[in-house]
Amino acid sequence: MIVRTGRTRVRRADSSECDPGQECHLGPRPPSVAPGRLRPRAVAVPGSAVPVIAWFLGLALFGAAWAQPYAIHWRADATPPAVEVTGLSAETVQSLRPDSRTEADWAAVFAVFAEQGGDAVMPPMVGRWSAAGQVIRFEPRFPLAPGLRYRAEFRPGGAAPVIAYFALPADRTPPTTSVVQVYPSATVLPENQLKFYVQFSSPMSRGGTYEHIHLRDAAGQAIDLPFLELDEELWDPSMTRLTLLIDPGRIKRGVKPLEDIGPVFETGKRYALILDATCRDAAGRPLRAAFAKTFQVGPADRTPPDPQRWKITPPAAGTRAPLTVEFDEPMDQALALRLIDVVNAADGGIAQRGEATLENEERRWRFVPERPWSRGVHRLTVATTIEDLAGNNIGKTFDVDLAAGAKRRVGDAHVSVPFEVR
Repeated sequence: MIVRTGRTRVRRADSSECDPGQECHLGPRPPSVAPGRLRPRAVAVPGSAVPVIAWFLGLALFGAAWAQPYAIHWRADATPPAVEVTGLSAETVQSLRPDSRTEADWAAVFAVFAEQGGDAVMPPMVGRWSAAGQVIRFEPRFPLAPGLRYRAEFRPGGAAPVIAYFALPADRTPPTTSVVQVYPSATVLPENQLKFYVQFSSPMSRGGTYEHIHLRDAAGQAIDLPFLELDEELWDPSMTRLTLLIDPGRIKRGVKPLEDIGPVFETGKRYALILDATCRDAAGRPLRAAFAKTFQVGPADRTPPDPQRWKITPPAAGTRAPLTVEFDEPMDQALALRLIDVVNAADGGIAQRGEATLENEERRWRFVPERPWSRGVHRLTVATTIEDLAGNNIGKTFDVDLAAGAKRRVGDAHVSVPFEVR
């Protein structure tokens, strides 16, 4: 048997063939169909303007006859996109509706996979299932990517699964998105480094990102399970910055993952954070090129940041010259840009408007005001939730002594350091 749509075929032992674009039921033939032939039924996807590539393989539901056939439909142009199994009996659909059914329960009956090629075994896609009338429906949490093949499997009890494949046409536009920078930009990082920020030049697609990101040692060996992989992924609102968290269980002393597996990084060794070109942007296109950040690991950092140790260089009054602050260690890039403000004591504590930037591997903070500096006392205010590269806050280390129950040594939400503009 060959089930064919377009140029792609799925071959079976039987020599019969279905016409392109038709839905074919394989397995026990209905009595009205002569041996050696199949009775195809056309697939109708109302309102669909998306080319569908689908092959349907299966047996009758729960041992039922072909008198009530069922099939899988891809509705890629719906909002949100969905996959449906139709033609089920009302009793079957009703049995799938208990509120207590978990995602694992649903996936055991109806699962959708994004195929990666090769022998990779991928988990089912995450999303939302529902059952009503004679239809069960799956809505993927993340958009379908052009050029990627998807597989839907409906598994009737005691029978072979129904399988349907689908692919949006590949986008032939040359890729334009690239990795702009990976933070921290320093080339020496602490052994208890907590996170990385990946900055892209254009918005990216959500979902499946961890499959394209790797951490390798100097010999090229992959580090096993280095990241805290969250289903929702940590993107900023513009979808151009991704946060990668190192698994905290492999950082904090006294917890089981660190004891059983060991730390992700070891002092004195070199590593590379690699992003494959197969990462997809918002248009479904790959990156222009792969990206690698190489770095060496130094000793762990368990000293909380302290703004009193920072060096402030005030600007001249009446100018828009930058205020510069030299940190005594590299700081978390995203938090340093968001959690530091400048206040003029004469303005009632209102933060001044202006533009902040980071330099020197996130060791220097520069602030250029919208209006010229006024003469007098100003304050640099810093939220105590700011972090260094190891995730230490002001007054509290990230790697606390769990047995002692560490407490923050700074009670206020902010600390301030005065400086005078002359």
